[in-house]
Amino acid sequence: MRLEPIAEPSALRRLGLPALALAATMVVASLLALVAGADPFATLGQIATGALGSRLAILETLNRATPLIFTGLAVAVAFRAKLWNIGAEAQLYAGAILAVLLGTGLLGSPLVLPVSALAAMAAGALVLLGPVLLKTRLGVDEVVTTLLLNFVMLLFVSYLLEGPMRDPLGMGWPKSAALIPEARLPRIVEGLRLHWGFGLALVAAVLVWVIQTRTTLGFEIRAVGQNPEAARFAGMPVNAVLVKTALLSGGLAALAGWSQVAGLKGHLSLDLSPGFGYTGIIVAMLALLHPLGVVVTAIFVAGVFVGSDAMSRAAGVPTYIADMILATALLFMVLAILLTRFRVVRG
Repeated sequence: MRLEPIAEPSALRRLGLPALALAATMVVASLLALVAGADPFATLGQIATGALGSRLAILETLNRATPLIFTGLAVAVAFRAKLWNIGAEAQLYAGAILAVLLGTGLLGSPLVLPVSALAAMAAGALVLLGPVLLKTRLGVDEVVTTLLLNFVMLLFVSYLLEGPMRDPLGMGWPKSAALIPEARLPRIVEGLRLHWGFGLALVAAVLVWVIQTRTTLGFEIRAVGQNPEAARFAGMPVNAVLVKTALLSGGLAALAGWSQVAGLKGHLSLDLSPGFGYTGIIVAMLALLHPLGVVVTAIFVAGVFVGSDAMSRAAGVPTYIADMILATALLFMVLAILLTRFRVVRG
């Protein structure tokens, strides 16, 4: 048996296989709930209710989706150019560091929010710039360098929180000083946790879509991703395109950390991200690297996590089922993408 490329996949194949992948994911999730000793239908219903069953649940799902939209966009932009950015977690923390540096009193004007956001994007872009220059100049694999930078950044943040950035009035778990009120993103709904970082994430998704579909840079990113040698032969500056892609990708990932600090936490701590950078890879892949699809899949992934927390309290099923659901969804979606582009031929 061998795989044969499909020149023009049909609409049924392009839409039906991903839908079948999601249906297969629900079947696996039901089996997992059954193994855990719970009613599969009741468990899935409790996940849906916990994520969307009330106004509070919906707002919490959107709140959890905010950093996932940013990291999903960062991964989607990079992967479109075949730039394998596995370091969104490091770029996220770089953005969070700048949010604290500029938001704890260094800047006290009303411009502190936009200035800190731009500074955070610059920091995230610089974090990814190093691996890309190593790739373009020396041929170093960016998967390795971006992945290792995640651990380097976590150690750096730990040093900062144990030393120069530690809140002198804080007790217990090390954290930074709190942001001043002018550096905080306002709430969309007063009294609840959803903040305007979610609105910024939606704007970012639209802007990325416009860049990818309506600009020369977007065309160059797609061309380099599909065939860098052909793009170079056509006169495109492939290395320059990769650098521009890295700057955009790193800046988007940094906004995830900035929005978590400025909109939700109000300070920096080591538990700021429970793996948003890595989960962004799942979000981008489930969205087939489409920036508007990233918004939908980020809300879906966030809903799985929020709903699983509620389900665990109600049914006693471990929340690890959420990780299994997402891992299964990713595997089935990758298979669906493969079968969309190739057909299995005997002989």
